[in-house]
Amino acid sequence: LAWTYRRTTKAARKVPPNVDEILTEAFLREAYVVRDYAVPDALRVNTDQTQIVYQQGTQTSWNARNAKQVPVAGRDEKRAFTLVPSIAASGDVLPMQAIFTGKTDASCPSPDAALYDEAVQDLKVRFLPSKTDTYWSTQETMRDLVDHIIAPYFDAKKEELGLAADQVAIWKIDCWSVHKSREFMDWMAANHTTIVVIFIPGNCT
Repeated sequence: LAWTYRRTTKAARKVPPNVDEILTEAFLREAYVVRDYAVPDALRVNTDQTQIVYQQGTQTSWNARNAKQVPVAGRDEKRAFTLVPSIAASGDVLPMQAIFTGKTDASCPSPDAALYDEAVQDLKVRFLPSKTDTYWSTQETMRDLVDHIIAPYFDAKKEELGLAADQVAIWKIDCWSVHKSREFMDWMAANHTTIVVIFIPGNCT
């Protein structure tokens, strides 16, 4: 049939020309906080956000050699939700937040869904509607993440390790507009004074 395995491609985002300098500065900034505030591994948490597509389409398929078009099932699937995982430098995995498009809790998985109890009770996954027309994190969902997952974890670890309540902790997040907004940073400074936010340099991961 003269078929060959074909891969769909797109241009990768380019890293900054001074990426080594940027990463070195980021490393030294975090090292400074760790040293001056004696921050243990368990109080250094990294949070990310990732799109989870309900029906993931493949990026490759078999087709005729030199074919101009290579159709694949699920390529245009757009329905998704945002999963927000967090992990400490000590290896502790924090409960995850999951954000779904919609205005109410009806947009989230039903309590009757398979393995719902395991997700909520055992894994402590926190399901939230975005209350917008997308499934991306918002000011409200980010505050919920801190109030119900990040801060409680830090508080529990401080008690477990015999540390003072005012012990500084580090929270690393990426340079997304909501994260870096004055609104969110002012809220963090007013409500979570012992959490130092460190941003992961953009286009460097």
